[in-house]
Amino acid sequence: MVAYNSASFIEQCLSALRDENGWEHIVIDNASCDDTAVRVMRADPQARLVRNSENLGFAAAVNQGARLATGRILLILNPDTIARPGGLAALATALESDAVGAAGGALLRENGEADRGFTVRRFPTALFMATEILLLNRFWPSNPLNRAYRCLDMDYSKKQEVEQPAGACLAVKREAWESIGGFDETFFPIWFEDADFCRRLRTQGWKILYCPEAVFAHSGGHSVNQLPLRDRQLLWYGNLLRYFRKHSSRAAVGGLRACIALGMALRSLAALVGAGPEDVKLPEALRAYAAVVRGRVLAGPGSRGFEKP
Repeated sequence: MVAYNSASFIEQCLSALRDENGWEHIVIDNASCDDTAVRVMRADPQARLVRNSENLGFAAAVNQGARLATGRILLILNPDTIARPGGLAALATALESDAVGAAGGALLRENGEADRGFTVRRFPTALFMATEILLLNRFWPSNPLNRAYRCLDMDYSKKQEVEQPAGACLAVKREAWESIGGFDETFFPIWFEDADFCRRLRTQGWKILYCPEAVFAHSGGHSVNQLPLRDRQLLWYGNLLRYFRKHSSRAAVGGLRACIALGMALRSLAALVGAGPEDVKLPEALRAYAAVVRGRVLAGPGSRGFEKP
């Protein structure tokens, strides 16, 4: 588990794992400012807790935990995720086939329904991302491209091969993990590292499964929502472009940069007419969108996802 100011969630997460025998519990605390570490030890005194002096980012912290783990299966589990009984065992069973390298569980929202659109997605394409950047998905969420990308029509009761389960709950066979060298830490500090990881697994010939028997309640977004809008925007668009520079053509990257410029103009217009992000004042929203244009469009293809502090 990678934790960052996760005090409100970590105890429930760890408590739910008490009866799951045979698993090490490793928590990497990415320089939390709250009492996450205290709550970890209160909930699970046997857990191995590592407290980083700075936020290394999600990918680097996951790799850090994997190096400490001794098991044949690695389970990446977000602190705001609560395992139902038997969930971990079901994921382990899904990995018994030699061809399967990773498996994701069924994530449920607070109302008990499947978290459609988040639990499983297809790999990002330029067309899929354009619908997100240009606000089509916001104003027409049921459009065919969004339904395809977010697997909104998938049968969540059926075990099946998928492209990208959410990194919030992802079990990986040790052999598969080592075959691609873990997560790419240049996706700092968050976003698109799980899509990149799953894509590299598939490129190496590993299958990835969705396992409906492995059920987890998931709140979602508690760490990301602590960031101001400007940082969230810079991180998402920066790592989006990093992903496409790594896996796609220059033409696709150039097209996405043009879409980002247009998308920021559309978002600015929406904010001006009162349709901007909730709980964000108009000047803050406009500054955030202008920062994305400066940092992700005008700065050119060499701009970084985000600078480490």
